[in-house]
Amino acid sequence: MINALIPEADPAITVDGLVVKIGSRTIINGLNFDLHRREILGLIGPSGSGKSVTLRALIGLLPHAGGNVTVMGRNYAQLNRRQRVETQRNWGVLFQQGALFSSLTVKENIEFQMREHLHLSPKLRSDIAMIKLDLVGLPAAAAHSYPAELSGGMIKRAALARALALDPQILFLDEPTAGLDPIGAGKFDELIVTLRDTLGLTVLMVTHDLDSLAMACDRIVALADGKLLKAGTMAEMLQSDQPWLQEYFHGPRARNIGS
Repeated sequence: MINALIPEADPAITVDGLVVKIGSRTIINGLNFDLHRREILGLIGPSGSGKSVTLRALIGLLPHAGGNVTVMGRNYAQLNRRQRVETQRNWGVLFQQGALFSSLTVKENIEFQMREHLHLSPKLRSDIAMIKLDLVGLPAAAAHSYPAELSGGMIKRAALARALALDPQILFLDEPTAGLDPIGAGKFDELIVTLRDTLGLTVLMVTHDLDSLAMACDRIVALADGKLLKAGTMAEMLQSDQPWLQEYFHGPRARNIGS
């Protein structure tokens, strides 16, 4: 169900002049881009360019030293605590290593946010968790496994199921295919596209995976030195004469992307 707070034509997220500092060091310096509704947006850049810092700033894990972030039509900086919690319930986050609680089973991990935010009976929480497991392609038997008993691909899917626990509208993915073999990564990309198409999700994906960019992303935002380098489609990125983009998309590991 689409949140009535977001007019159909408006971006899900607008980043306007975002500044993020860690200590005295400025990591993000005047960043601007939009995340459109129901799109999968890839966020790329050289190591240290601020990709993961941007994601963490957008989800409230890092303070903003300047600029504005508008989420679902609301200026995040102007929200009170209750409004921020309401806004945060509209997104799910998949961290690079999954960040599952090691002492909880997969099902308990998925139920965690429901326990925190929803007044549901234990049976209903359990039923919803099993539905989320099925949604991400995990067998029911995985529900009672602990994270240490799972493969890398299963951890990613379990963490995705947890990210979907509260039926979010926006999904933040930090290097979702990192550590997966090419077949597992391709299947995960297919899953993200299917979930977007089926659930109407809006997705921001921090990635360095060229195959993910080509297969899953509608547009790409490239960062350099904490600023916007270029935003556009894969075709526009391939046509760019900017040196880093040329090397990134036409280098020895680019293979046949765009052909």
